[in-house]
Amino acid sequence: MEYSPTEMMIVAAARALAGVRTVFVGVGPPNIACNLARRTVAPELELVYESGVFGARPARMPLSIGDPALVSGATLVCSQADLFGLYLQGGRLEVALLAGAQVDRFGNLNTTAIGDYAHPRVRLPGSGGACEIAINVGRVFLMMPLSRRSFVERLDFLTSPGHLGGKGERAALGMPGRGPERVITDRCLLGFEDGEMVLERLHPGVSLEEVQAAVGWELRLSPHLGVTEPPTDEELRILREELDPQGIYRR
Repeated sequence: MEYSPTEMMIVAAARALAGVRTVFVGVGPPNIACNLARRTVAPELELVYESGVFGARPARMPLSIGDPALVSGATLVCSQADLFGLYLQGGRLEVALLAGAQVDRFGNLNTTAIGDYAHPRVRLPGSGGACEIAINVGRVFLMMPLSRRSFVERLDFLTSPGHLGGKGERAALGMPGRGPERVITDRCLLGFEDGEMVLERLHPGVSLEEVQAAVGWELRLSPHLGVTEPPTDEELRILREELDPQGIYRR
């Protein structure tokens, strides 16, 4: 079956959650990826939303983290303060699936402003809970389309810490989480070595030159650079028929 780059990204993100028990997630493609994972490689996956919902099993894709669809069938509904204080800061959440307007080679994210902070070209939504999540969750998976506008040499504003300036800097500041571990894009999969992004897999039909042209620095390459397995018919069926039949997020 034919598939879009966004569908490839969602499927790859879902596969990355195999064996994961708890995931902190927002709305949009990351949310669809988590629900696809729960239907395929991670049937025990508990979806956690910063509005105070743990173990959500939404009957439809929520429009926001405050959507009532998150509450029905959930394991727990609590205050946002309890969720962050007792679960996130308590070290009980394994993975977070995050995104941003900009990311650098060390996995630091900008969701605050494009351009000068005092006089930005674009004012973005800000941190929300992302900074706390990036600091405290066990592991961070980043999920965002690959483009030179987003994968930059230097952030305009550092909203959520990744590996800061490289290996060991998180630990030196006492951050409990291990930071970014994977970056899932619509063209490739990246990991981290010594706190810096490393290209691990190209999606089918994507060239190394195409990926490098969409990144604002010289990418490190894995010695075992490979090709991602394309989506299966069943993964695409679930994605298209059950999770996003209107094609709002997957195109």
